[in-house]
Amino acid sequence: MRFQTLAVHAGHKPDPAYGAVMTPIYQTSTFAFRGVNQPGPFDYSRSGNPTRKALEDCLAALEGGTHGFAFATGMAAEATVLAMLNSGDHVLVHDDLYGGTYRLLTKVVANHGVSADFVNMRDLDALRRSIRPNTRLLWTETPTNPLMNLLDLSAIAQVAKDAGVLTLCDNTFLSPYFQRPLDLGIDIVVHSTTKYINGHSDVVGGAVVVKNSKLAELVGFHQNAMGTCAGPQDCFLVLRGIKTLAVRMDAHHRNALGLAQWLQQHPQISAVLHPGLESHPQYALARKQMSGCGGTFSFRVRGGREQAFRLLGAVKLFTLAESLGGVESLIEHPATMTHISMPAEVRQAIGITDDLIRISVGIEHLDDLIADLQQALA
Repeated sequence: MRFQTLAVHAGHKPDPAYGAVMTPIYQTSTFAFRGVNQPGPFDYSRSGNPTRKALEDCLAALEGGTHGFAFATGMAAEATVLAMLNSGDHVLVHDDLYGGTYRLLTKVVANHGVSADFVNMRDLDALRRSIRPNTRLLWTETPTNPLMNLLDLSAIAQVAKDAGVLTLCDNTFLSPYFQRPLDLGIDIVVHSTTKYINGHSDVVGGAVVVKNSKLAELVGFHQNAMGTCAGPQDCFLVLRGIKTLAVRMDAHHRNALGLAQWLQQHPQISAVLHPGLESHPQYALARKQMSGCGGTFSFRVRGGREQAFRLLGAVKLFTLAESLGGVESLIEHPATMTHISMPAEVRQAIGITDDLIRISVGIEHLDDLIADLQQALA
C-alpha cells in the first residue's frame, strides 16, 4: 500500500470487541490473565497496551521498519536508545543538532561513562578519522536543527558498516513522508512525534523504529525496564494525527518553500536556510535523499539580535513559541530558546548566532503568512 493509505490503515482494524473504527483508548494499567500462568497478549500497560501497539505498528509501516516503539517524549526515546550503550562506549554526533540532544549527551549520558564527540559529518574523511575502537553509534540529524544542513545518510551508513558501528537518524523534521532513513541504510530512526507526526500541538511523544530483530529486542527490553513508554491517551492522539500526515506535509512543504522564496528577495534578510532553494549548498543532496522539505527552516536578519527581537515581537499570525510541526505557524529564536542549553561558544562555532530565526510554517494561507512577516519586518 502507498503511504497515504498506510497512514490511515496501518497497524489497526476495527476493534473486535464492538467494531469501533478508531482504535479505542485502553485506559487501563493491567489486564486479566486467562488463567493461572496464562497471560493474554497484554498483561501490564508498561509492557504493552493495545492502543500503543496500534501506533507502534503504524509507525513501523510508515518508516519501512519491522518494529516500532512509542515513548512518552522524544527525549525519552533518545534516552532509551542511549541507555543501550555501556560505560566506556563512545558516540560520534554531528556537531549541528537539537539543543536538547546536546544537553542529554553532555550533561546526563556523559555521567554514566558514555563519551560523545561532535564532528562535522558532512566531511566523511573527518568522520572516518574520528571513529575509535570503542565507537558504538553514529548519531545523525538531517536536516539539522536549526541550520538546515543535510547529511548524506547512505554515505554515512556505509562508513558505519565498514567500521562495524550502528547508525541513528533523528527524522523529526521530515517525517517518513519525505525521508525514510532505514531505506538508506540507517539502523535506528528516532522521532519526536510531538512534531509533524502528531501535527496538532496537543501532545508530546517520541518514537523509535528499527528493521533488525536483535535491535528491536534491545529497544523493547529497555523501554519496558525504564518505563519510558507512551500512555494510551497520547498514543490515541498521535495515531489520529498520523491519518492526515501526508496531506499536512504537502501543505507545510508548499507554504514553507513559498515563504522561503519570498524571504530570499527581502532586503532585510541576509540568508535563507532552506534545502528546497537552489541557493542551498546541498540542494542536489536534498533532491536525491528527500521527496520534500517539510515546513521548518531558518533565516538570518541583517540587523542582528536587535532586529531579530523586534521581528519576534511584531508578528501577529506567527506565534512566538518553541516546538514545530503543528498546523499553526510558530517562530522562535534558537540562541535564546531551543538551543540555550548549548554553551555560547559552541553555538557561535556552529553558526547559531543572534541573527538567526527559525520558523515552523503551518497550513494557513501563504499570502497571510507573507503579509504577517512583511508587516513585522516593516
